[in-house]
Amino acid sequence: MKSRKIFNRISVLRKERNVSRKELAEKIGVNFQTVGYLEREEYNPSLDLAFKISEYFDLPIELIFSAKPLKPLSEEIIELKNKFKGE
Repeated sequence: MKSRKIFNRISVLRKERNVSRKELAEKIGVNFQTVGYLEREEYNPSLDLAFKISEYFDLPIELIFSAKPLKPLSEEIIELKNKFKGE
């Protein structure tokens, strides 16, 4: 069975928080090259690794990972603002 591609925002979040691949790798217990593979979407994380990344960034998994291409965070924020204005 072919696994589906998992999209992510790891690179964006890492750069936003000024964290190197090596630093992130040390915190989540993987090799820094694994972080690169994840960022380039060449490798899908295990569920455990996805949770570790989510916990490190203190964000819900669904804001970091998706089975569909992710919109830029700025677009998602605008959509959320518009949604709450309409309520």
